[in-house]
Amino acid sequence: MTRLTKRYDKFLLTGVLAVGAILPLTAEAYVGPGAGLSLLTALWGIIAAVGMALFFVIMWPIRRMRRRRKAEAAAAAASAGDSSTAQARIAQDPESPPSTTRVEHAQRETPQTDQRS
Repeated sequence: MTRLTKRYDKFLLTGVLAVGAILPLTAEAYVGPGAGLSLLTALWGIIAAVGMALFFVIMWPIRRMRRRRKAEAAAAAASAGDSSTAQARIAQDPESPPSTTRVEHAQRETPQTDQRS
């Protein structure tokens, strides 16, 4: 054996003895069904929360891309002269910001009355 091998053997033996001295031989504990189920429920809740967070982080750019394509299709249909179909598509998506076409259309439909007394 070389000198380095002997030194590592001493460290290994010392480490194994230290771990063996620290660990108990028997477990003197009892975990009842209520505590065990509570622990499992908390664990599954954390795993589900992390999974849903990852899902929404991954789905966010996909949803944004789909909405952008939908808006582009509606704009293309509006420029082609099919304004009633384009307005219907825009009205179906309440999360999209109001476009100038939608605002102008709403202003034309609501009568401008003067309500001074």
